[in-house]
Amino acid sequence: MINPLKAKMKAEQKKRDLAPTQQYCKNCGNNKGMIHRYNINLCRRCFKEFAEMMGFKKYS
Repeated sequence: MINPLKAKMKAEQKKRDLAPTQQYCKNCGNNKGMIHRYNINLCRRCFKEFAEMMGFKKYS
């Protein structure tokens, strides 16, 4: 006989093993080269475009 508690625990364990949802760029919708730091959520191409307006400075 199957223990219902163990079956429930196995189901919950499977849910946790799945990867988090994919995040997309706010501007272009791309999902590659994402910058998540500071909750920016832009791809590197769009970040390069908007960085100066957001207050980031280029040092080189």
